[in-house]
Amino acid sequence: MNSGLDDVVAAETALSDVDGRNGRLIIAGHSLDALAGHMGFEVVLALLLNSETEVLKSAVAKARVAVFDQLAAVDATLSALSPIEALRAMMARLADGEDDNTAHRLIAAPAVFTAALIRRQQGLAAIPPDANLGHAEDMLTMTRGARPAPEQTAALETYLVTVADHGLNASTFAARVVASTRAGLTSSVLAALSALKGPLHGGAPGPVLDMLDAIGSPGNAEAWLVDALHRGDRLMGFGHRIYRVRDPRADALKSGLARLAAAGLVSPKRLALADVVETTALKLLKQKSQTGRLKPTSNFIRRCCWKRWACRARHLPACSRPVALAAGSHMLRNKSQLDG
Repeated sequence: MNSGLDDVVAAETALSDVDGRNGRLIIAGHSLDALAGHMGFEVVLALLLNSETEVLKSAVAKARVAVFDQLAAVDATLSALSPIEALRAMMARLADGEDDNTAHRLIAAPAVFTAALIRRQQGLAAIPPDANLGHAEDMLTMTRGARPAPEQTAALETYLVTVADHGLNASTFAARVVASTRAGLTSSVLAALSALKGPLHGGAPGPVLDMLDAIGSPGNAEAWLVDALHRGDRLMGFGHRIYRVRDPRADALKSGLARLAAAGLVSPKRLALADVVETTALKLLKQKSQTGRLKPTSNFIRRCCWKRWACRARHLPACSRPVALAAGSHMLRNKSQLDG
């Protein structure tokens, strides 16, 4: 018996296709290479929802404003939770319907709740959404208290596009199981968030930052990585269950990071450290395996400087994947109606 769902047909979808053998990700019929860094988040979301971009953008913007009132429930107990646990608790307050309005609120809410929770933990008041802004720009504005630079907005747009849909991963599978019972879209998203929290799924990128912090400087990279491999430790962010030649999300995000660096919005020291760690780890893993098939996944590239992308808020990395997941609740809306 194969582990997991290998070679098991569990669903059919036209939303995305993960081609691990060739290192390609197709979203709504378009290669990720053609989407990330070229199309905004709402444009890609509209493709997935088969909707008009401006209509959907307006609906999501209104939904951000509507869910802001839920923040009255944030208290000291909720603020003391980890960001993803606090986000999950806030998401549970939303109505558990199966209509478009519920879907729009589930797409909008993580941006509003994440920003407010970050500010609450910093002793700052929540900033109301601005329905005149795009989703990514508004999230950064609500988090930082000021309008972001265009390059920062573009970087977050790129990130959201790369994770808008990714086949039948663990969180999507969990969400579809719940949606098939007609429990409601919010219940489905909560199941997905719970799966996403695990270190073998959305929680995996956190240790990448820990590894970079532990290495400290480029000169320490090889010795630190050699010791880790000798201990039998796993190097987080390298190797992927599906992608065998390249993770296209990593390439897209690295390009976005380069544009931030060109604008002077990313620490060159942090980038230099990440580059050396990546190069050194690949060399050591190739020597160890003699296959050279372990490549950096999106987790490593995404997380090594992600906090720079999102206004340097300390806890935003832990929340960024749930934000993208909730934005992908379009799949749950469709499947809950079809599978009930």
